[in-house]
Amino acid sequence: MSSPASNNRPAPDPVIADIADYALNYTITSDLAYTTAQHCLIDTLGCGLEALEYPACTKLLGPIVPGTVVPNGARVPGTNFVLDPVQAAFNIGAIIRWLDFNDTWLAAEWGHPSDNLGGILAAADWLSRTALAEGKLPLTMRAVLTAMIKAHEIQGCIALENSFNKAGLDHVVLVKVASTAVVCQLLGLTRDQTINAVSNAWIDGQSLRTYRHAPNTGSRKSWAAGDATSRAVRLALMARAGEMGYPSALTAKTWGFYDVSFRGQPFKFQRPYGSYVMENVLFKISYPAEFHAQTAVEAAMKIRKRLDPAKLSSIARIKIHTHEACLRIIDKTGPLANPADRDHCVQYMVSIPLLFGRLTAADYEDSVASDQRIDELRAKIECVEEPQFTRDYHDPEKRSIANALRVELASGEVLEETVEYPIGHRRRRDEGLPLLVEKFKTNLRRRFNEAQRERILAASLDRARLESMPVNEYVDLYIPPAAV
Repeated sequence: MSSPASNNRPAPDPVIADIADYALNYTITSDLAYTTAQHCLIDTLGCGLEALEYPACTKLLGPIVPGTVVPNGARVPGTNFVLDPVQAAFNIGAIIRWLDFNDTWLAAEWGHPSDNLGGILAAADWLSRTALAEGKLPLTMRAVLTAMIKAHEIQGCIALENSFNKAGLDHVVLVKVASTAVVCQLLGLTRDQTINAVSNAWIDGQSLRTYRHAPNTGSRKSWAAGDATSRAVRLALMARAGEMGYPSALTAKTWGFYDVSFRGQPFKFQRPYGSYVMENVLFKISYPAEFHAQTAVEAAMKIRKRLDPAKLSSIARIKIHTHEACLRIIDKTGPLANPADRDHCVQYMVSIPLLFGRLTAADYEDSVASDQRIDELRAKIECVEEPQFTRDYHDPEKRSIANALRVELASGEVLEETVEYPIGHRRRRDEGLPLLVEKFKTNLRRRFNEAQRERILAASLDRARLESMPVNEYVDLYIPPAAV
């Protein structure tokens, strides 16, 4: 006979308690983290503004029920929508991630920590407008930057040693968990309430990576993070209302996350929570490409500048020496069904710059992909692992994302380029930040007139001014001109 299970309620799992304690009590002292968060904020919002040019994205935005009016609702930057904080988090999260152009974190698990801004900004904006309506003080953008740093840290530190993708799970589980914790802090919840909310985030059924991989790659990968960060806001609000939690959500035998979803393995941690992740986060500055291909695209652009355009048709073969993660995620042959399929194919992302000397979000659309030369060139590309690149990818002192391209022409001529660190890497910050600001300015031009752009830039590029600004006033800067 089997013995009955003990019904003694345990203390909260240490992993869950640590997340709550960090989110609620840790003081960020790193000036670099706040400066990087400032740049992360503008880059992330800029990515959202660019996504608003794509109907596939905008058709998913707005209230669930058209015409819904939400008192003191949160605004969605670049649009006229005023929504409840849960739906606003989905909207903001979806536009941020749509074009695969926001920041990246690469480790045992990869992901995009700025995805958390969807829940953070929606909750902070709604709380600020509600406070003003009640005669109280709103939150400032310093609170938003702090929440961003902490969300980056929670997501990134768990990702350092724990591969969710190898268990078939999508990295947005970490967006849900991190967003839940920091939104609880913004809401002013207690430790017990925060533990309850975070435990529910782990218990939720987690997204499979089906929509990121052949043969099913599709647009859900562009709104999955919006879904995760909005779910986080809902769970935090439920905890505020008194909903219970589940203290051994991770460790419960048979029924906990570890046994059900993580092959029975507990999480491993490389370092305690601090501000490491924000300080070292990777920015996608030049190309809207899955990050494992960023250096391959840079290498292709360098070769394109050296290659006589008349010789493009004489390319005989191309070899990409890369790291293991690139092979596992974006090494892809055969037909590419949609933009989401193309921006996760390293062969496609190398072919475009070689053929056209560019790579933009528009290059993933059918109008460009129909050019038969792209598939002809893709068929000539072979990807192989370079073991040293894989080792350096995982080395915490390097965290490189190297790719080496070798282009052989029919004449026997060979063109080679190796790029170890992409321009968005911390090792190239001085080179990258001016370009990041230019990227933001370009995205502002998509939606706003010159006077409004200047107001946004004045508030965004002066960190002291930004940090002291009420959240609602900063978000109002992004209301489209016709709605002002």
